[in-house]
Amino acid sequence: MGKHGQYQGAGSSARSAKSIGATAAALIVVPGARHPHNPRMNFCSHCGSDRIALRVPDGDNMPRYTCDACRAIHYQNPKVVVGCLPEWDGQVLLCRRAIEPRHGLWTLPAGFLENGESVVAGARRETDEEAGARVEIGELYTLISLAQIGQVFMMFRARLTDIDFAPGPESLDVRLFREEEIPWEELAFRTVARTLRTYFLDRKQGRFPLRVSVLERKPVHR
Repeated sequence: MGKHGQYQGAGSSARSAKSIGATAAALIVVPGARHPHNPRMNFCSHCGSDRIALRVPDGDNMPRYTCDACRAIHYQNPKVVVGCLPEWDGQVLLCRRAIEPRHGLWTLPAGFLENGESVVAGARRETDEEAGARVEIGELYTLISLAQIGQVFMMFRARLTDIDFAPGPESLDVRLFREEEIPWEELAFRTVARTLRTYFLDRKQGRFPLRVSVLERKPVHR
């Protein structure tokens, strides 16, 4: 899965700051405070000032990082991970990761959506980059929220147009697997395991509805 931090890292994609002069008056003002869900912001990406405070701007109901120098309001939103589940003759294509996190484990081709591309184009690009594979993208299949790390995982069903694939720079190996061959204990991410398990169950039923779910953080046992 591309250059993800999935799946480990915090996801935050900042919308462009509102223009200078945007009102950043607050219901709360906490200079130097940390947002409960977003990475700490130390400098304003608009003007470079370190005069950053956490506040609820006028007309808003969520705390945002704002700049006391230029009055910009910074919006940090979840990152979108896109990919596909490539099918060929009853088999699915998996990639063995050559990068961290989860080096050496298996995954479906996926990665972060880039600015300026559609989710379908992103899924196709990631499949080409990681598996050197050409696919016809089908319907959206799984939509999984990972709220604790600020990510949304979107996986499409897809059909390989040929089997002339090869590992890209981010993959050690690329292979087709039948259901009984899936290396369940060596899958890189819970999103991938959920997508595959759901897929094989749905395949037995002969129907593939859109599956929307949430993955919560695993409890820590001490």
